[in-house]
Amino acid sequence: MPRGKRRPTAEMGSSEDDRHSSKRQRNAYQTSQSSRRYNKVDDAFSQKRCLTWFHEYTTPDDPDTLGPDGMEKFCEDIGVEPENVAMLVLAYKMGARQMGFFTQCEWLKGLTDLQCDTAGKVQCKLDYLRNLLNDPNAFKTIYRYAYDFARDKDQRSMDIETAKAMLQLLLGKHWPLYAQFAQFLEQSKYKVINKDQWCNILEFSRTISNDLTNYDVDGAWPVMLDEFVEWLRLLRSQSTIS
Repeated sequence: MPRGKRRPTAEMGSSEDDRHSSKRQRNAYQTSQSSRRYNKVDDAFSQKRCLTWFHEYTTPDDPDTLGPDGMEKFCEDIGVEPENVAMLVLAYKMGARQMGFFTQCEWLKGLTDLQCDTAGKVQCKLDYLRNLLNDPNAFKTIYRYAYDFARDKDQRSMDIETAKAMLQLLLGKHWPLYAQFAQFLEQSKYKVINKDQWCNILEFSRTISNDLTNYDVDGAWPVMLDEFVEWLRLLRSQSTIS
C-alpha cells in the first residue's frame, strides 16, 4: 500500500504562520521606512518649489513682483490678515522695501532663511515670527524697519494715518499710554511723523512712567512729545477737578 501524504502537524502550521507573519512585518517596516524617507525629501526646502509658489501670486505683466492682489491671496493661504503683525515681521525677514509688495529676490531671501516653500510651512513659523517681537533688541530693529517700510517712498516722512496704524500694531498692546497718545495725535496739528519722532516715541514708551514723573521737559525729546506730556497733564488735572 502506498504511503499516504503526511498531514501537517499543528507545529508545522504554526511555523508557517510565523514565517508569513514575519514577512508581513518586514514588508510593513520597509514601507514605513520608505514613507519616512519620502517625507524627509518632501519636507526639505526646495528653492524651485519656493519660486513656483511665488509665481502663483504674480501676473504675466509683472512676474518678478508680488503685488497687492497677490498679497491678499497669499495672506488667505497662510491664514492671517494683511494687518497682522506677523506679516510685518515676515516682511522684515524678507527685507521688503515697500508695503504691499514682495519682489522675487525678497521672497527668496526671507523664505530661504525660514526654510519655507509652502503655505503650511509658513503657518508653522507664524508663532516664531510673532515671538521675535518679545526680544527687546529684535523689537527695536523691527520697529525702526517699519518706518521706512510703511512710509510713502515719495515722501521723507510718514503720513499720520499710516503712523497711527503702525503704532497701534506695534505699541497698542504694550504701551499703557498708547490710547492717550493716539487721542493726542487725533486732535494735534501733526500731519506727518518724521523718523526722529518715530524712534523717540518708542524710547518714550519704554522709559517714561505712566504718571510722567520722570519726564524731563529740558531733555532732548522732540517737541511733539513735550506737547503730548503737557496735553496729558492738563487732561488729567481737568479730570481731577471735575
